[in-house]
Amino acid sequence: MAPRVLVSDKLSPTAVQIFKDRGVEVDYLPEIGKDKEKLLEIISKYDGLAIRSATKATEKMIAAATNLKVIGRAGIGVDNVDIPAASRRGIIVMNTPFGNSITTAEHAIALMFAVARQLPAADASTQAGKWEKSKFMGVEITGKTLGVIGAGNIGSIVCSRAIGLKMHVVAYDPFLSKERAEEMGVTKVELDELLAKADFITLHVPMTDKTRGILDAEALAKTKKGVRIINCARGGLVVEADLAEALKSGQVAGAGFDVFEVEPATESPLFGLPNVVCTPHLGASTTEAQENVALQVAEQMSDYLVRGAVSNAINMPSITAEEAPILKPFIRLADVLGSFAGQVTESPIKEIEILYDGVTASMNTKALTSALLAGLIRNQVADVNMVSAPIMIKEKGVVLSEVKRDKTGVYDGYIKLTVTTERQSRSVAGTVFSDGKPRFIQIKGINMDAEVGAHMIYIANTDVPGMIGFMGSTLGDANVNIANFQLGREKANGDAIALLYVDKLVEQDVLNKLTAHEAIKQAKPLVFNID
Repeated sequence: MAPRVLVSDKLSPTAVQIFKDRGVEVDYLPEIGKDKEKLLEIISKYDGLAIRSATKATEKMIAAATNLKVIGRAGIGVDNVDIPAASRRGIIVMNTPFGNSITTAEHAIALMFAVARQLPAADASTQAGKWEKSKFMGVEITGKTLGVIGAGNIGSIVCSRAIGLKMHVVAYDPFLSKERAEEMGVTKVELDELLAKADFITLHVPMTDKTRGILDAEALAKTKKGVRIINCARGGLVVEADLAEALKSGQVAGAGFDVFEVEPATESPLFGLPNVVCTPHLGASTTEAQENVALQVAEQMSDYLVRGAVSNAINMPSITAEEAPILKPFIRLADVLGSFAGQVTESPIKEIEILYDGVTASMNTKALTSALLAGLIRNQVADVNMVSAPIMIKEKGVVLSEVKRDKTGVYDGYIKLTVTTERQSRSVAGTVFSDGKPRFIQIKGINMDAEVGAHMIYIANTDVPGMIGFMGSTLGDANVNIANFQLGREKANGDAIALLYVDKLVEQDVLNKLTAHEAIKQAKPLVFNID
């Protein structure tokens, strides 16, 4: 059955056709995003939801979306999506961070020019029949210092344009390396130094707890007197009331704002002040950008629903269309290893260590880890998946670590999971053979070569004579057929394990009979979803 997508905001007809061309059924209902009740009524029918900013993907809507797998936002901002709620339900949230990058960067540059030369006020005055030439004294851009807060995708484009305008550029970004700064031709500085040096400041960071109010009264007091501030990123990065006071005092000479603390912005402390240029969130509003983000979101959602590729996801590691078929058997392996550990672990988990050896170390380990964690807690939370599992593990306060290393053994690559509880540590390792099927290669430090069956019994025991006969007769008496088995031991009379492949789920009373033997420490049923 073909996946089905609802487009609840206005999207390009070309984007709608992309869905159809990729084998996705699509319902184009651009007005329904504003009708919350109608959206709640029909959303359960869809695998995907394509939106712009009008549709609000609230917790209530997400709870009603029982079949939803992906939400695609045509644009960079996802403020209208409850990402934690989507993540808990295992819904991937995608955006299109590159489709409107140039457009937004250009708008920031345009606002900088408008503020530097007071263009809107001069235009209004002239069209009113006045000729106030001396009133609108501006400043040059050339030779001035531009302070860029956030040198990521959009910020880096602004830096490039500013350098072309013969400006000196300083950038504050904790994630900007010295090498990358040199490559861009900018000077990496701390925030206080940027505030002290910049003639113009432009913001290009996301809204987080750390960036909210990054330019408040205290920060504005540290700026060079007469600075001009541009914000095309997110409302709330600058405290508008504090900026208004700085504008009135002359500490700040001008401001250009495209985003506001409350939107739609029908009022703001900035409105009505001289040399303040305001636009109604036009950063992405060009014909080219709107078309680009629409096409991009359609392609991304189609690739995920049809091919399993994940790109530009907010809450899940990306998986390219090229690596998806290569990763698939290893994602299956990771899920199996996690599922094994989750089914045999009886105490609360304190620590998780995942070792990627050989070729697995160079794969997309974020995706593999997500799959492993999903398998690990599926025994406790039935509807967990790769999106929600990392969130749940983090909320439980479990310490998670990854180790990557070059090939060390006979296998080209393998994954080893070690789970530590208050009582013990347990490890399991596996690999994928040429047939694409996952195999256990080590359990509890004991080497073995075992396929994965739909129904298995894991037995941990002391290596003593007669164990095989005891297991066989006990299961035989219970009318449980053993299709195959794999054995392994540490040493004679030491720890041993058995994996018994059976035809059906074994009842607890049968397991109790097995553990009644003094040599058997644990007998656990294992259930795996075998494709």
